[in-house]
Amino acid sequence: MASSHEVAIAGLGAMGSAAARALARRGVRVVGFDRFSPPHRLGSSHGRSRIIREAYFEHPAYVPLVQHAWRLWEELERESGERLLIRTGGLMVGPPEGALVRGALASAEAHGLPHERLDPLAISRRVPAMRPDGGLVGVWEPNAGVLFPEAGVAATLASARAHGAALHLDEPVVSWQAGEQGVEVRTARATYHAGRLVLASGAWLPALLPDLAASLTVERMALFWFEPRVDPEAFDPGRFPIFILEHAQGRYIYGFPRLDGLVKLARHHEGEPTDPDRVRREVSPAEEASLRATFRPFLPAADGPLRERAVCLYTNTPDEHFVVGAHPRHPRVTVVSACSGHGFKFAPAIGEIVADLATTGTTGWDVGLFSPARLAGARR
Repeated sequence: MASSHEVAIAGLGAMGSAAARALARRGVRVVGFDRFSPPHRLGSSHGRSRIIREAYFEHPAYVPLVQHAWRLWEELERESGERLLIRTGGLMVGPPEGALVRGALASAEAHGLPHERLDPLAISRRVPAMRPDGGLVGVWEPNAGVLFPEAGVAATLASARAHGAALHLDEPVVSWQAGEQGVEVRTARATYHAGRLVLASGAWLPALLPDLAASLTVERMALFWFEPRVDPEAFDPGRFPIFILEHAQGRYIYGFPRLDGLVKLARHHEGEPTDPDRVRREVSPAEEASLRATFRPFLPAADGPLRERAVCLYTNTPDEHFVVGAHPRHPRVTVVSACSGHGFKFAPAIGEIVADLATTGTTGWDVGLFSPARLAGARR
């Protein structure tokens, strides 16, 4: 099979754009496709802000990756001249034996990260806008902050293009075939050939990956922006960090400092299953009321007028870890997606790993936790 490109990429959101940039910077002939024109509001890489945090409660294995990603975001910020992130510090709040606090402490201690344990009074002193009840404790980490996803994706794509990547927007990939000599990629416009393929299509991954589709679910998540009711300056980045609150066992909300006059708050998971082509884009008053009832005791001053709302998509695995690695049956195909609602911050680091895998078939990073084969095995 003759190949006009060395690597083709399906999907140019956070992960696909980062892979395109990393490959193009290495001089690889890469072509990328997206069904829309990223950055856009129809998938997962939008919403004006994303959390980046170091004391990673999900698993200590993420810590070196997020540290590397932070350095790469700063490098891209210098290259692009755009503001892509700010450091605010981060606060994980929950019951002492909850998954959030225990996990954040485990990562901090395993990697020697700077952090502080806070009781309820210390939380209120550190962040006066917070009102934790007596059963909650906190883990403060200075190395956390806010990423700006639309600016990040735009800068990544611009860099990929400047380094020679061919980017085809508004051209969805509809099917692919892999053989011993290369891959064939069919889009809504044409058929292309490449030596290797990267599947990075986010919520549309199940349609392109029937082998693993039964292990992937797409979840609709509602996002909210509130105008503080009182003392808005208390939510400014210098005084208010990013935070995650485990308000009940395994149930989380998260939030950001006041940016452009508004405080963004949302749930982490608990969204309704959806089809990415048939998403309910309207956010209901009942969803707003439910979120307010959850955050009001903890952040009473944030309970002001709702000014904006939006919907984004999570693509989830059963264990909520990523999918990064070779397709179980097609070694020329690399899968990078299904980030379970916490992947954006890692994009530039994952892009480099995908570039490794798509060019050499291996990487120096430990990505065993993310193996696609685990899903194929679970399905069987």
